[in-house]
Formats: sequence, C-alpha cells, structure tokens
Amino acid sequence: MAVPRRFDRRPPERDQTRINERIRVPEVRVIDDEGNQVGMMKTADAVKFAQERDLDLVEVAPEAKPPVCRVLDYSKYKYEQAQKVKQARKHQQQITIREIKFRPKIAEHDYDTKKHHVERFLRHKDKVKITIMFRGREVTHPERGVMILDRLAEELAALGVVEQRPTQDGRNMTMMLGPSKAVLAGKADGLDGAPDGSPGAEDGAVATSSDGAVQTVVEVAPDVAVPETPNGVAESVAPADEHQNGASDGAVS
Repeated sequence: MAVPRRFDRRPPERDQTRINERIRVPEVRVIDDEGNQVGMMKTADAVKFAQERDLDLVEVAPEAKPPVCRVLDYSKYKYEQAQKVKQARKHQQQITIREIKFRPKIAEHDYDTKKHHVERFLRHKDKVKITIMFRGREVTHPERGVMILDRLAEELAALGVVEQRPTQDGRNMTMMLGPSKAVLAGKADGLDGAPDGSPGAEDGAVATSSDGAVQTVVEVAPDVAVPETPNGVAESVAPADEHQNGASDGAVS
C-alpha cells in the first residue's frame, strides 16, 4: 500500500513573467508608462530606459516578433491584480445542490422524514436533487416514481419550484427543486414546513450533511470585474469547478 506523503515537496510556482534582465531577446518593441509607442530598442537600452523612470520593463507579448515590452511598476501591478481577484471573490454567488434518494416502495414514515429534509434544504435556499432508485423489475413501473415526485413537488409548492421535470436515466429517475421566490426573498417563515436548521457551507466546500444527503457547492461570479494584463488584454476569471460528491452510498436511502 502506498504511503501518503505528509508534505508537498514540490517547489513553489515561479512567476513566469519576464522582466528587466530576465528578458533574453536582443531587441524589443517598447511601450512607455503612459501607453505611448516608443519603438524598437535594444533590450539593454530598454531596461535602462525603464530604470531611469524607476520602473520595470515587463514583457507583455512574448510571442510577437520582436516581443512587446511595457514600462510599468511591476510590484504595484501585481498588487492591483491581486486586489481585483479578491474583490471578484467577494461577489461570488454560492449555489448548493443537495441530493435525497427515495425508493418507489418507500413507507409513509420514511417519506415524511425525507420530505422534511427537503423542506429544510429549500429553506436554506439550496437546490435539491430528488432521485428515485429502481431495483430489479421496479424499473418497468416508472409511473410510481413519477407519482412520488409529483406528490413531493405539490406538497412543497410553497417552498420550492420544479426546475427540472422528472427524467429517467437508466434505473434512476431524477427531479430538481429550487427555492421559491418567497424563500429567496426571506418571506418563508410563515409557510408550512420544518424550521430552518441547515448550516451553511463554506465557499468552495463539498460535504455531506449530518443526515447523509449529498451536498455539492458551485460558485458563480456574475458581473464581476475582470483583471487585465499589462497590454490591456482581459483575462478571464473562471468560476470554481463544480464539485460532485461521488459517495452516493452515503445519501439518505
């Protein structure tokens, strides 16, 4: 059995941006600190040109022939980009997807228990994926799964809306419920259902709740500022990957 490594011995990632003496090409095209074209210069002369202004010569387009370099304060630029990324993370919207599993022959008491779990998740503004698991010849009677899902959606109509109608994939039938407008507006206190007791997940976390329901957290960052490179080309800020907890056996059954 492989022994897990206690420490990550990989060297820290080095900044790949070439600046000043790290620029090895003999000639570059220079843009000054005000954005004006200076023209072609020897690399040594361009570095001296930047140092006379107490700035750095930063290679912004290494693929160009010759490479394009810009005169700027590189430390200040890196700090500003880090602040933009930090502000973008503050505006991220967290979407949590829970999963509850039913059986087509579920008992009434088990149905009520799991329905209360779904109520609690919806009150916490989480989306809920309801899965009906068919075994053996049960798959020949999909109408039983549709009946359970339709009943659940009808009884929770005040708290959740059906975002995905029941669809069958192999031996599983799934339906997606999302919080209603009343829940999103914080006006669900007077609605029938179990009290809100579901703890919030941290950003980017993937966990399993105390009742065993699978929980997946997805981060979305709408309308956030996108940092720019020194040459003015925008960089994309990718949202966090959606994590899917694969431990389906740990779900409520």
